[in-house]
Amino acid sequence: MKLHTINTGNFKLDGGAMFGVVPKSIWTRTNPCDERNMCNWAMRCLLIEDGNRLILVDNGLGDKQDAKFFGHYYLNGNDTLEKSLKQAGFGFDDITDMFLTHLHFDHCGASIKYGSDQTKLETTFKNATYWSNAEHWEWATKPNPREKPSFLKENILPIQESGQLKFIEGESSQQMGNDISIAYMRGHTDAMMLPKINYKGKTVVFMADLIPSTGHIPLSYVMGYDTRPLLTLTEKEKLMKEAADNEYILFLEHDSVNECCTVQHTEKGVRLKDTFTLKEFFGE
Repeated sequence: MKLHTINTGNFKLDGGAMFGVVPKSIWTRTNPCDERNMCNWAMRCLLIEDGNRLILVDNGLGDKQDAKFFGHYYLNGNDTLEKSLKQAGFGFDDITDMFLTHLHFDHCGASIKYGSDQTKLETTFKNATYWSNAEHWEWATKPNPREKPSFLKENILPIQESGQLKFIEGESSQQMGNDISIAYMRGHTDAMMLPKINYKGKTVVFMADLIPSTGHIPLSYVMGYDTRPLLTLTEKEKLMKEAADNEYILFLEHDSVNECCTVQHTEKGVRLKDTFTLKEFFGE
């Protein structure tokens, strides 16, 4: 097995929305904002090379939306999904499994693209199985009014229409292989999936939107986007304790500075220990 970091570019979101009830005077210590209160965030994905399988975990925003849509999110940086895959030695057609932690647009937007005639939508990864789960798929395709703007039907419905969609079944499922298990989280959105990867004697956890950045490690630092913030607190507490006890490597999808981190127990609770890249830690 080999892990590759796939950077797809940065975007900006309101800092207050990203930190919920935490005051701006506190969250700006770790996540500075611009004059519009916007903080810069990564859309960092993970590529798992495992035997004859090439598993991509999330895929970023994509490029099929119009200029008005992208204008809300201040896209920046030189990274793209295609460029990062190429740097790893691969292309879209090489992906065998497209694993979607959840179906918010900044995690699954590149699942679907316009075809050569720029009118018909088609899957970006034509040879891949697209993985979601039945519970989250139901939640995303029949969205509540609060989350509806994040579940864009053009990102989601063509996956099912393509015939490439399959559902993960259970937390100990071996559908992703013997070295990948799934942790389900229901505070941010219903049945978000976090892959836990057994890699070179360590456990690497793809954190998705449970811990978007190192600034979100303290227990009460919960996004305003979360549908069940008190449940997020419970989920964070359990997983952060487990991560500190077992020295998990946390792979951060949205931290624009830090790719990975470890955490430790302190008198104030679980806190940040070290930050690093996968390459730095594993010497690859």
